[in-house]
Amino acid sequence: RRHLAELCDAPIGTEADVRVRANVDLKRVKSAGRALKSNAKMQDLSKKIPEKRLNELEDILKDSIDEANCLPKIRLLVRQFITNSYWLQTQEPEPCEKTGISVTLLYDELGFPLTVQTVKFMPGTISTIHNHGTWGIIAVLKGKEKNTFWKRSPDQKNKYKIELVGEQVLQPGDLISLSSDAIHSVEVVGDEPTFTFNIYGETKSSERFEFDPITQTAKKF
Repeated sequence: RRHLAELCDAPIGTEADVRVRANVDLKRVKSAGRALKSNAKMQDLSKKIPEKRLNELEDILKDSIDEANCLPKIRLLVRQFITNSYWLQTQEPEPCEKTGISVTLLYDELGFPLTVQTVKFMPGTISTIHNHGTWGIIAVLKGKEKNTFWKRSPDQKNKYKIELVGEQVLQPGDLISLSSDAIHSVEVVGDEPTFTFNIYGETKSSERFEFDPITQTAKKF
């Protein structure tokens, strides 16, 4: 996208950028480019996100004013996708005995504000307390997971102080959306691994942290 903005003299965020991204011919070029890059990266067509879904996501992001406006629309799209896609059920990652967490990357293109992946948590696995530096949509396909939510509560002594907000147990078919400032940890509930479908916006690495509520410190995640 950045390269396209430079070629067309249309800085990202300007009206010229909007016109460029709405141009039908350019959208075809971008779609073809994405397909080629996806095939070259993965060499496995079974792991390729359907182009129709990518275009629908791109249109939602282009037309939305802010993330509060776009997240409900993306949730609806994800709901339709997981309900009607047997293909997605075949993208379950192989278990990782060492970390308890394994990820299959389905889509991640430089300059395009989306990362799409499936994630598997083995029983007994608990994630760190972290944010994502962007918005996210998580859909549970198998198993149960408990999301514990936190919020930043800085004071003069502790810039990275956080406090507990609540928790929610998600079951197969449940979806949850995370705003850019959301902080959470994930824990598997029961003896069955969890398998989730996750979509994230463009991550701001400088704003992505792993938090420690005891020492009230944070480090890059």
